[in-house]
Amino acid sequence: MKIYDDKHIKNVAFVGAHKSGKTTLAETMLFEAGLVSRRGSVENKNTVSDYHAIEHERETSVFATPLHTEWRNYKINIIDTPGLDDYIGEIASTMHVTDSVVMVINAQYGVEVGTEIIWDYVDRFSRPTLFVINQIDHPSADFDESYKSIIELVGKNVVKVQYPLVIDGAQCIIDVLKMKMYKFGPQGGKPEKLEIPANQKDHAAELQNELIEKAAENDENLMELYFDKGTLNEDEMREGIKKGMLNHELFPVFCISALNDMGTGRLMGFIDNVAPSAADLKTEQSIEGKPIECKVNAPTVLFVFKTVFEPNLGQISFFKVKSGEIKQNDKLENSRNSEIEIVNQLYIMDGKNRELVEKLSAGDIGATLKLKFTETNDTLRTKGCDITVKPIDYPETRITKAVRASDKNDDEKLNEALKKIHSQDPTVIVKYSSELKQLILSCQGELHLATIDWILQNTYGIKAVFEQPKIAYRETIQRSATTSYKHKKQSGGSGQFGEVHIKIEPWFEGMLEPEGFNIRGKEEISLDWGGKLIFYNCIVGGVIDARYLPSVLKGILEVMEEGPLTGSYARDVRVMLFDGKMHAVDSNDISFKIAGAHAFKEAFLNAKPKLLEPINELSVKVPEELMGNVMTDLQSRRSIILGMDSEGKYQTIRAKTPLAEMYKYSTTLRSITQGRGSFSTKFSNFELVPTNVQEILVKK
Repeated sequence: MKIYDDKHIKNVAFVGAHKSGKTTLAETMLFEAGLVSRRGSVENKNTVSDYHAIEHERETSVFATPLHTEWRNYKINIIDTPGLDDYIGEIASTMHVTDSVVMVINAQYGVEVGTEIIWDYVDRFSRPTLFVINQIDHPSADFDESYKSIIELVGKNVVKVQYPLVIDGAQCIIDVLKMKMYKFGPQGGKPEKLEIPANQKDHAAELQNELIEKAAENDENLMELYFDKGTLNEDEMREGIKKGMLNHELFPVFCISALNDMGTGRLMGFIDNVAPSAADLKTEQSIEGKPIECKVNAPTVLFVFKTVFEPNLGQISFFKVKSGEIKQNDKLENSRNSEIEIVNQLYIMDGKNRELVEKLSAGDIGATLKLKFTETNDTLRTKGCDITVKPIDYPETRITKAVRASDKNDDEKLNEALKKIHSQDPTVIVKYSSELKQLILSCQGELHLATIDWILQNTYGIKAVFEQPKIAYRETIQRSATTSYKHKKQSGGSGQFGEVHIKIEPWFEGMLEPEGFNIRGKEEISLDWGGKLIFYNCIVGGVIDARYLPSVLKGILEVMEEGPLTGSYARDVRVMLFDGKMHAVDSNDISFKIAGAHAFKEAFLNAKPKLLEPINELSVKVPEELMGNVMTDLQSRRSIILGMDSEGKYQTIRAKTPLAEMYKYSTTLRSITQGRGSFSTKFSNFELVPTNVQEILVKK
C-alpha cells in the first residue's frame, strides 16, 4: 500500500443520531474509491464497519470502527461511530484521534435528540466540523428545515456549500463553491456536471457571496483581498473555509444521498482538499508540557485509543501515530510502565479486514496485535523520548448495578470477562465493594448494560444477574452516653477478666476537648470509610494497665466496622475511657478487647444512633420546555435544588439527591424528556436519613 505523508492523510469521524446514515455513507465512500466492489447494507448485515454479531442482530452500530479509503492521492481514515449516547465512550476515544468531524443529519428529521447530545460532546473538543444532510432524495426529506435546525444547534456560522434540487424527476445538487450543478441518474454514481440553471443563478450567487464573506472573515489577508476584489476565487475560498473550520467558527453544509450514492464523491473531494489534516491542527501538548510535532522526522510517539479482543486474533490495539513513523518490528517504550513493546506487525484495519503494511507515518491510524504490556490510553514512544500523550477523558458513569454470575462456578470467569470488557470500553467500571460484599458495575445507561449482558452471554458464555446495589450507609450518634461493661470468664486455670467504663459523644471538626476528665493521651484515627474516631485515655491511678488500652481501642474499631444499628460503618465518634478494673492473673488483651467492644456497642445504641446516607451532586441538562416535569420527578426523589443555569435552549438543574433515590434515573429521565435530557452525578457527602426511612432500614 502507498505510504502517505502527513498533509495527505485525513482522519475523519462520522457522528450523528441513530439511523442518520453514517455506516451507509462509509460503505458508499469505500465503494466510490473502488475498495469494495459491491456495497453492503445495514439491513443485509454485510457492511464493512458493522461486522460484530451484536451489530448484525440489532442493525445498529455499537462500536466505533476504523476504516480507510483512498481518493485522488489522499488517504481518508474514517471512524464510524454509534449514534446512541449510551455508547458515548466510543465517541470520546474517537475525538482524541480525529482531525475533522462529519456530522450526519437525516433530511427527514433534521437535528434530532441524538444529534444534540453528540454535538454537545463534539463541541467540547472544538474539532473542525462539517455537516452532511443525508437522504435528500427521500420523499419525506426537507433540506431547508434540516438546515434551519443546524443553525439552531450551532449558531449563525453555518454556511451552505450545496443545496438539493429536483429537475424533471432527476435529483440534482447545486454546489456554490464550484458554481456547478451535479445531476444524478436513478442509480446515483458519477453525475453529469452542468451549468447552474438560469432560474437558480441568482440564488446560487447569493449563497456563494455568503460563503465568500464567511471564508474571508477567518483571515486578515483574505479579508483585504475580498475588499480589494469584491470576491475570492475557489482556492482562496477553500483556504478561508479551512481556517474557519480550524477555529471551530465555520461549519460548511453539504447534501448527499448515501444510500443511492449521490454527492459522495464531491464530499470526499472536499475532505481531501479542504478538511484539515493532523498537521494543520494546533500543536498538541504532552503531559510533560512538551509539543508533540506531527512530523515524520520527529521521535516516534503512538497513542493507543482503542483495544478490541477478537476470538481468532486476540488483542488488537488501535493507535494514532502522533509523531515520527512506525515500522514493523520497531521497539517502543510504554510511558506508563517503561516496558518495551515490539510492534511485530502493522495493519490498516477496515472493520474485521486487515491489510499488512510496512510502515505508518505521522498523522496516520493503524493497528497491531498482541501487545503484552499496553492498554487503551497508553503512549508508546522512542526510548529516551520524554513525551506522554494526554489520556482520553471518559464521561462519568450514569447507572450502577450489582452483578453476579447466575452459576457460582462462573464467578472467576465473570471477573476475567468484565476485565476484558473494561479494557475494550473504559466507560465500563467494575470494582468489588468489600463493604457491600458485591461486585459493582457502572456504565452509561440501560442500553449499554444490555450490550454488556449480550457480550457476557454470547462471547464468554456467562449468564449474569444484575441487581440494585446495596447502599453504603454510615452510622453515627446524636448525643452522649456513658456505660460500663465487665467481661468475666472462668473455665479452670487462668480465666478472662476486663472491665471498662466509657463515655461516647458525637464528634465534629473543631470541637473543644472534653471537660471533667483527666486526659492522659489522645489518638485521632482517620477511618478508611470516612470520618474519624477520637480515643481519649482518661485512666487515673493505673486501674487499667496502659498495655491493655490498644486492645480496648481494637474492640471499638471492630464494632465500628459493623455498626450496631444496621451493620454499616460507624463514624464521627469520640470515646473517653475513664475507669475500669483488671485482675492480676486473668486480665489479658482479649478480655479488654471484648469489654471495649461490648461497652461501645451498648453506649452507641443509647446515644440516639442515626443513619447517614450518601448524597450525590446531580447535574441535569434538559430542554427548557421540559423543566417542570424533570423538577417534579427530582422532588419526588428527595432532591434539594441548588440552582439552575441557562445554556441556550437548555437549562441545567443542579441538585443534591440521595444515592438511594437515583436507581433507574437514567431510564426515567430518558422517558420524561424523550431522550433529550442528559445528566452527570458524583458523590458529595453523607447526610442524616429521614426518620421514616431509617425505621424501614433498621427493620430490614
